[in-house]
Amino acid sequence: MADDKRLTGASNRDRISLSEDYEVRDWTESLGVGEDELREAVDAVGNSADAVRAYLNHGR
Repeated sequence: MADDKRLTGASNRDRISLSEDYEVRDWTESLGVGEDELREAVDAVGNSADAVRAYLNHGR
């Protein structure tokens, strides 16, 4: 199902969508990583923003 851009509450910010170019751009900028690293993190731990942050911080 497509991301509903009208939903901007916390539940929408808690998940990382790799299917939307603008979300990939925003998350890579926010997390300070490249697209490949973001995709690797999401593949490893799922699309929870907290889990991705923890995964990325653990490797640094």
